[in-house]
Amino acid sequence: MQNLVHFFQHIQSWQRSLILISGIVFFWVIEGIIPLFKFKYSKFRHAGLNLFFTLTTVLINFGFAFLILKASDFTSTNKIGLLYVFNLPLWLFILLGVIIQDLIGAWFVHWLQHKIKWMWKFHIIHHADTWVDTTTANRHHPGESVFRAAFTLIAVIIAGAPIWLLFFYQALSVLLSQFNHANISLPKWLDGVISWVIVSPDMHKVHHHYVQPLTDTNYGNIFSFWDRIFGTFAYVKDAKQLRYGIDSYMKEEENNRIKKLLSIPFDEYRPPVGAKFSEEK
Repeated sequence: MQNLVHFFQHIQSWQRSLILISGIVFFWVIEGIIPLFKFKYSKFRHAGLNLFFTLTTVLINFGFAFLILKASDFTSTNKIGLLYVFNLPLWLFILLGVIIQDLIGAWFVHWLQHKIKWMWKFHIIHHADTWVDTTTANRHHPGESVFRAAFTLIAVIIAGAPIWLLFFYQALSVLLSQFNHANISLPKWLDGVISWVIVSPDMHKVHHHYVQPLTDTNYGNIFSFWDRIFGTFAYVKDAKQLRYGIDSYMKEEENNRIKKLLSIPFDEYRPPVGAKFSEEK
C-alpha cells in the first residue's frame, strides 16, 4: 500500500498520459479479438473525433487543477473531510476515498446531467455516438467537462482526499471507463459476476441504448452498486439487441462531426422519444 501511495505522490504528467493512452491501445486490441458488434466504420476517423474531445477534457481539467490542488492540500493537511472522521487503516482510507469520489464526481454528476435539461444538452454529445467503443469513454463536450471537473473539486473537499488519492482514483476511473465502453463481448457469466461490483461492458452498454427508458439507467462509472442502491439499475439479457446513439441525432452528419457536436447544446432542443424534457419550452 505504501508503494502505491508513493507512486501516486510522485507521478509525472507523462505517466498519467501514458495510463490514458495505454488503456486505449489495450482495449483497441481486445476489441479486434472479441468484438460485441462488427461496426462498419472508419475506426481511426471515429477515434480522431473522440480523441479531440478527450483533449478538450484534458485542457479543462488543467484549468481546474490549481483549485483542486489547493482544496486537496488544505483539506488533507487540516484533516477536514469524511476520510478523517475515524482513524482508518490505509487500505480502508484508499477504498473509502475512491468510493466517495466515484459517488460524487462520477455517478451523481452523471445522474444530474440526465435530470437537468441544460446539462443534458451538453451530455447529448456523449450519447450521440452510434459506434460506442473504448474511445467513447472520454467523448465529452467541453461544457460537460466543466461540470465534471467542478464535481471532482466538490468530491475532493467532501472526502478531504489528498492529491495522490485523487490521482489514483482518476487512473482507475479512466481505465475502467475505457473498459466498460469497449466494444467487447465477455462470456455472459463473467460479465454478470463483474457487474455486481464494478460496471461491466454489457451493463454500461444498456445506458447507451438510443431510446428511453434505458438511456436513464446504469449511470455508474467504477462501482455498479450505486445503480442498485438508487434504483437506476437495468438489465438487458442480450446486449447485441441494443442500438447506440440518441434518437434525435441519428444522422451521421450530426453525430459524427466536431462542429455540429460542439453546437448541439446551443441549438434548438430536440426531445428524444420518451418525452425527455419535451413538456418544457
